[in-house]
Amino acid sequence: MMRRGELFNQNCPSREILKHLTSRWGVLVLIALLDRDHRFSELRRTVGGVSEKMLSQTLQTLEADGFVSRFSRPVVPPHVDYSLTPIGREVALQVRQIADWIEVNIGRILASRKDSDAPMKN
Repeated sequence: MMRRGELFNQNCPSREILKHLTSRWGVLVLIALLDRDHRFSELRRTVGGVSEKMLSQTLQTLEADGFVSRFSRPVVPPHVDYSLTPIGREVALQVRQIADWIEVNIGRILASRKDSDAPMKN
């Protein structure tokens, strides 16, 4: 068992986990699940713009990584709830800090982006 990953090593599995956690849909799913458990359709409405296919893939990936738990209720029609595992909650809190920083600083970010798009003056 590895004690610590090496992100700068191209063969380290931590790179793949980083990709899962920092994907657009991965971030949004983790943050949404911080508030409460969700059923698939609720999660899709909460995470605006995600397709059914992408949400399904994202949930499967986060579940395989051990961050999300899937609970299927034996009723007709089936009800499936998604929640964060303890390690999923830990990482979701970290991801939310980055997202919160972006939301607080969006004005500065957009202003900087606008400035960099302006033509160069000699």
